[in-house]
Amino acid sequence: MKKILLGILTALMFLGCSSKDATEHAVEPKLVVEQSLKNLNLHDQFGTPHAIGSEIKKVVFAFSKDVGHSCNDFFATKGETYLQDNNAVFVADVSGAPSLIRSMFIMPGLKDFKHTILVIDDKALSNAYKPAQNSEKIIVVLLDNNTITEIQYLNSEDELSASLEVK
Repeated sequence: MKKILLGILTALMFLGCSSKDATEHAVEPKLVVEQSLKNLNLHDQFGTPHAIGSEIKKVVFAFSKDVGHSCNDFFATKGETYLQDNNAVFVADVSGAPSLIRSMFIMPGLKDFKHTILVIDDKALSNAYKPAQNSEKIIVVLLDNNTITEIQYLNSEDELSASLEVK
């Protein structure tokens, strides 16, 4: 009986670890110059919904774990209103992590940060915004009234600081 229960628990655990993997289709890329981010609505690390308002001039995207850690470490050294002061938002893609890992470790860990982190947790949404190349770089999207005017691919926190602090 114990072996049966252990087998069922193990099976349930593996099912809980699965990601929201949708069948991957060709999706129209969303991070393209002259494309609008007006319809990008995401929740932050506390579950509060956010839209990209017209006051936002820069969106920082992190599509990999290492880039996300680097950006979070950088923002943690800045003031709580650093992103707001620079008319920017930070978007982290956590869709690649299994749902159990996301809910038990990643999301609670993100709540420790004082800065707002908008979260992409859907694989289909991630695929629409994630570039085919340069996904291991810090991506800064410059906006004018929600329309992408430029996309920067950065390698370091120094480059991120320079990009965000330019008025």
